[in-house]
Order: sequence, then structure tokens, then C-alpha cells
Amino acid sequence: MHNQGICGSAHARHAFESFGGTTHEGLCLASRRNFVKASAAGIAGLSLPTLLQQRAAASQAGRGISSNKSVILLWMTGGPSHIDTWDMKPDRPLNNRGPFSPISTAIPGEFICEHLPRQAAMLDKFTIIRSVDCRNSSHEPNMVMQTGNRDAAPRTNRVGANYPSIASIVAKERGPNQANMPAYVAFQKAAGHVGHAGYLGHAFDPFQGNDAAKLPIYDVVGKDSGRISDASMFNFAKDLSFQRIEQRQQLLRQLDQVRRNLDHSPAVQTMDQFQQQAIQTLTGTHVQQAFDLQQESQATRDRYGNHLWCQQALMARRLVESGVSFVTIDLSYHPSSGTWDNHGDNIPPYGGIERGLKPLLPLFDRLITTLVSDLDERGMLDDVMVIAMGEFGRTPNMGTQGSTDGRDHWPQVMSMCLAGGGMRHGQIIGATEKDGGQIKNRPVTPGDLAATIYHHMEVPQNVTYEDTRGRPHFAVQENGRPISELI
Repeated sequence: MHNQGICGSAHARHAFESFGGTTHEGLCLASRRNFVKASAAGIAGLSLPTLLQQRAAASQAGRGISSNKSVILLWMTGGPSHIDTWDMKPDRPLNNRGPFSPISTAIPGEFICEHLPRQAAMLDKFTIIRSVDCRNSSHEPNMVMQTGNRDAAPRTNRVGANYPSIASIVAKERGPNQANMPAYVAFQKAAGHVGHAGYLGHAFDPFQGNDAAKLPIYDVVGKDSGRISDASMFNFAKDLSFQRIEQRQQLLRQLDQVRRNLDHSPAVQTMDQFQQQAIQTLTGTHVQQAFDLQQESQATRDRYGNHLWCQQALMARRLVESGVSFVTIDLSYHPSSGTWDNHGDNIPPYGGIERGLKPLLPLFDRLITTLVSDLDERGMLDDVMVIAMGEFGRTPNMGTQGSTDGRDHWPQVMSMCLAGGGMRHGQIIGATEKDGGQIKNRPVTPGDLAATIYHHMEVPQNVTYEDTRGRPHFAVQENGRPISELI
């Protein structure tokens, strides 16, 4: 066989190509030993077997999984306006306060936007943080808040994209709650919207949920096409069958003796164990059933609603229930800067506050309250931490880009909300100045957010990872600490 055949010649599309089985990842040395290692990589590539092997190593090191802790991140791509959602300024002039009115909530004396009535009625199950210090955060790609690291800013730092996401750290250090499930699943509209593994390697990148689930297909302006995606990850190509998979496995078993003669290292001798586990993950029923919304009753599906984002929220509940540790949902129609980027321009679906943000809020209100209520009713809420946030807030004054009510990016401060995780809720943390432009008290940093998530997920606060030069980096930056009001 020519080296080109081993190292990445053109190939037909198949159900497993998202696992990078033909990606050049150190297997391109022209030697018989590396040919056998490349053969042993099998149909699913290296990423999933490596992830399973890492989880086993963590367990042997005493970091075994003792709970079903998980995180669901509702990522409001583009940066929602804090002043028009969770940090309203009703006594300010219209140009500052915006067009929406406040309503009372289940927390006495606290108010949020009138277009979030369901959340207002059960705000005692949430915590609103109004003083998130999101400096350096931007989008396309957005990294800072999903990594907990201000240096993860690819627009200004040439290595910014290499810092691993919080979710990828969790995938590496904790793994899934059930061994045959992926640890980190993302439903993404664009790769730049969701945090990846960076220095950790592709093994800890997100498992692509959109490729594994049958979901409504929406266009870039939020219109339902009426079509359903086909869960292509589990669809074998015409010439790839379970029989062919078994034949490939038989070939690998026949190569076992040759492989041991070539390399006696434990890593090579145990590769087939994790390869077989990876194949079972992809071809077995547990993963496929977890991604199958038809397993839910019609009443439950109706309760969440037919909208794409709501169905993804239901899918997230199913996934954490089945053993996934971290699920990120990219709440965006648009693959560019994101649907919550309400500058006020005339490019759909952005708009300003009235035309762009307003239609999103009732949808988000239903999504998050249904998810939290469902988790609570199932006895899962103490284990599952729900987070809703974006990259940054929006400018105190409206009128950006020549609009009447658009707001620009505002990384000085933003609001976010949390629920579940067995934490203390029914509170507001921090405050902004009277116009919402600056933090008044109790700043919460990206490092604090990362530390809080790691605390919940039982990941050590002093965990480190190495860059390409072998230099260690702490996963928790800026002396971040778990948010004391929550724990």
C-alpha cells in the first residue's frame, strides 16, 4: 500500500468521518509499525477511543465518577442585552432603558423583562448575576466566556483559539457519566460559536449533536423549512454495513500478533479494547436512543414546543439523563456573529431591540423554564447545572449603526442566569451603575465562572494542561474562585 493511502487520500463520505479517522495526527511516518497502528485505528478514527482511554486513566488515578453531575449551557450567540432582559433600568431615559417594561418576580423586590413572564414566576429557582466582567470577550469566534480565559481571544491573540473550553476540560478530567456516551456534546450552528479542545487535542472536541439527531431545519433568519435532519452520523454508507465492520474487526484481531511483535507497549496492546468500546458506542442502541426524540411522549415534546431550540433543550435533558457530562446548545440561526447580536441593522435576523430581540425572548422564556421544571420534576436538578449567557452585554444607549433602538457590543459587563446544580438560588448577585454601563459591586470574572463549573463537576481547581511546547497552564485563570454565594 502506498503511504498516501495511509495518510489521507480522498475517501467517500461515511458515518464516522467526524471522528477524524483520516486526519493527519502523527500517523504519517513511513514505517511498518505505523502502518499497523494506522490499521488498528479502525472505523471510528482516534478521537473516541482516546477519549475512552483517558476516562479509564482518570479512574485509575483516583478521579473516578462518583455522581451524575452535568452541565447544560444555553449559549445566546451574539450577546443578549442585559438592560433589556435581566438588569432593567426603568427610571432612566428611554434611550437608555429601552422599549420594554419590568415585571415583578418570585424574588421580592426584583424585576426582569416583561417578555420573560415564566422565568419571572419561578425566579426563586434561578440566580441572576448582573455583574459579569466580560472584558476581552468578542465573537466570530467567541472564546473567553466558554474557556474562562481572557487570553482566549483569537481576534487579538494569535494563539487564542488554542485555549481549551471549560467543557473540553471537563471531558478530559471527568469524562462521561456513562462510559459508552460522549462526554461533551454540542449543537452548533457554526464552529466559531462553540468552544473546542485546543491544546487538549481533538479527542476532547465536542461530539456533533446535530449530526446525530433528527431535528427541525431552520434557515439563517429563523424560518422553519419544514424539513427534518437525517441523523447522518448513524447512517452507514451503502457499502458500509455492520457485517463489514465485523470483518474489519476480524482483520484487526488477525493483526494482533504482528502488532505485539512490532510494539510491546501497553498503549498498543490495549488499543483494541478502546477501539471496540468506540465501535459499540457508535453502533449500539444506547447512544442512538439517547438522540432519538421519538422515545419521548408526545405530551413531553409538546410541552417543550416544536421550535428547533426547544427540541434541542429536550435533547439536552435526554443526553445528561443518559450519561453525557456537558451539553452546549448554540441558540443561533445565523452562522456568523449570532442571532442575539442586535445592533439594529436591517440584516435579518439581527434587527434592534424591538424587531430583533423581542421575538427571541418568549421563545427563550419557554425553553429555559420548561427545561428547569422538567429536570426538577425528574429529580435531576441538583445534579444538572443550567447556565444561560452570551459573549457580552450591550451598550447602555440605543441607536447604534444609525438605528433607532440597536445596541452595540459592551464587554464591560453582562448578565447571566443559572439554575440547578444543587446550589443556592432565588438571588441576585452583583449590580451595575444606574445606566447599566459599568459594574457597581461584586464583579464575577470568567475565571470565577470556570471555577464554579469545575467545583460542580468535581474537577480539581488546580488542574493544568500543556501547550504545544509542553508548558503547563492552569485551567482556572485570574485566581478564579467558585462563586461563594452559590455554593
